[in-house]
Amino acid sequence: MNTDALRGHMDALLLSVLEHEPLHGYAIIEALQVRSGGALTVPTGTVYPALRRLERLGYLVSEWATVGGRRRRTYRLTPAGRAALAGERSAWQAFTDAIGSVLAPRSSQDGAR
Repeated sequence: MNTDALRGHMDALLLSVLEHEPLHGYAIIEALQVRSGGALTVPTGTVYPALRRLERLGYLVSEWATVGGRRRRTYRLTPAGRAALAGERSAWQAFTDAIGSVLAPRSSQDGAR
């Protein structure tokens, strides 16, 4: 999937991937790919700046951890991040409902113009 199509949705995707467990950057990228069935291949140059921005906003905290013998920065959601994720989910649902009603109108609306 084109990374331009993800613009505006990256925060929600990253927060969602971190909802249940802390992960390091590469594991976040892998989780996005796995959870999307391979449709999302997000470059590191997109993910790491977004993670740093979300940390500055207080939605994530990070700490250095040793994973597989390597030091990696691990990110986890804060309470503010959980609230932001809830807001992102609500906004996404409203967006998909509105777009869906245009792209796939119910048959009772087909005749109305």
